[in-house]
Amino acid sequence: MIEAFLGLADGEVRFRDELTLLIPRERIEEALTRAQERGFILLTDLTAVDRHPQEPRFEVVYLLTSLAPPARLRLTVRLPGAEPLVPSAVAVFPAANWLEREVFDMFGIRFPGHPDLKRILMPDDWEGHPLRKDFPLVEEPVEFVGHVPKPPSAIIPKTPPRQA
Repeated sequence: MIEAFLGLADGEVRFRDELTLLIPRERIEEALTRAQERGFILLTDLTAVDRHPQEPRFEVVYLLTSLAPPARLRLTVRLPGAEPLVPSAVAVFPAANWLEREVFDMFGIRFPGHPDLKRILMPDDWEGHPLRKDFPLVEEPVEFVGHVPKPPSAIIPKTPPRQA
């Protein structure tokens, strides 16, 4: 199957009989189309990872499933923090519509070509993207009877910045 992606993928990882291909962002639509033509007809999930403070900061992850024979394929696209854009997959997999909206809402990654890219989980007037690692934690007091929980800042250890 990897032969179908020769010249398209920048790298591959095999783990527990599953294949992950690293695809350049400008070729993701082509890679998704090739996967679909080879039987990966279901876009099972589309999500993102924030690797802050590393660059490239973001990874958009596409999990594809083939029913016959049963198999999974993961495509990932790495994006810089300064320009988190990747072409929309809605034209190839219509199921990407709401998944891309969720990734946009939570991470701020934009999908040019998406038919209606707007918030789906957070209120329209919400500022920021809550799943970014640099999103500020808000300590909101919660009332418990008989127990006073510690605030997140008292639980989460302070880690020193990484040395380059």
